[in-house]
Order: sequence, then C-alpha cells, then structure tokens
Amino acid sequence: METNSRKKILEVLLWMTDRPLKFSDFKDIVGSDCPPETELREELLAIGRELDARESPVQLMEIDGGYQLSSRPAFSPWIRRLYKDKTTLRLSTSALETLAIAAYKQPITRGEIEEIRGVEVTGVLETLMERKLLKIVGRKETIGRPLLYGTTVDFMRQFGLKSLEDLPKLEELLPAEEAAAAPAAPEPDAAPAAEPPPEEPSAR
Repeated sequence: METNSRKKILEVLLWMTDRPLKFSDFKDIVGSDCPPETELREELLAIGRELDARESPVQLMEIDGGYQLSSRPAFSPWIRRLYKDKTTLRLSTSALETLAIAAYKQPITRGEIEEIRGVEVTGVLETLMERKLLKIVGRKETIGRPLLYGTTVDFMRQFGLKSLEDLPKLEELLPAEEAAAAPAAPEPDAAPAAEPPPEEPSAR
C-alpha cells in the first residue's frame, strides 16, 4: 500500500473513532500494510501538520499514548449549539474538588478523599464514575482492602492531556502569595528532611 493511500485510511480512522487509537489498534485494522510503530507515528504526525498548515477546524491530539482527531477550541461554541447540552460537561464545585484530588493523588481511596475534603463523597464519586471521569483501578492492600480510584482516558480527553504528567504543577495553581510562602523543594542531591509527611477541546 502506498504511503499516501495509507495516510488517508489513517485519517478517516482517526476521525471516526470515539476513543484514542493506539499502535495495536492500527495494526489490527491495517494489518500487514501497517508500518513499524516509529514510521506510523511519523505518518500520524504528518497528518497533524497538514491539518495545521491548512488551518483545519480539526486537529490531531495525542491522548494516553493514542491518537484521535478533535475539534479546535475556537469552534467549541458552534459544536455546543449543534449538540446543545450533550457536549457541555457540568460539574458541581464538590465534584470538581473531588476530581482534582483524585487526579493528583491517584490511586486514592474514598476515605482518603474524604479526609482531605472533610466531607462524605460517595455520591460525588458515583457521579464522576457515571461521567466516565473516574474509574476503579484496584484495591488498597490494607485492612478492608478499600477500592482505589483513578482517572480515565475520557478525563484526559476532556482536559486535553497527553498524559497525567501534563497536569499543571500544584505550585502553579496556588495564589502568588501562597506560592511564595510554600517551602521550596529540596535540590536533587540534598538530604531529605527527616520523617517526610506521606504524600475545553471536545474530542469526536
């Protein structure tokens, strides 16, 4: 198969999928015509560059090690008009706080979230799981083996993250005066302190 023909196939797959496609997905679909992973990645990035060059209203996004086409943020008002409430993710303040804690502290138990927030969060966790922003990722090896929660691919897609490493640093979210007052992180080769404390693009 010619590279140009394969790129067209890749582009339509990226457009039609409802989830980020990984190398294994492309290999299963394209079969023997699928190039090695490094070459496939370059072809995908070439599609992204072509979309950027012609100022297309859609863009290539890398999410959780996979690829998908999504609308550009500038066009979100028009998409919201098309789908009305369906594309609008409305979360309460308590849900956003719980989601933020889970994102930065994951994997984390319900009890640990409640200890941080100071309120009961069972209902909020159920809502976030219904919205497919959080999922159960296992059980903590402690008394009672409570469930552990973590974020999902949908969470990263909603917030435009390639990986969890793209989350803003907590220091960046603090008000300037609080950030200035926060203790500086130790240098890489500095001795650790004694007894350290335990720790919108919308995709198609």
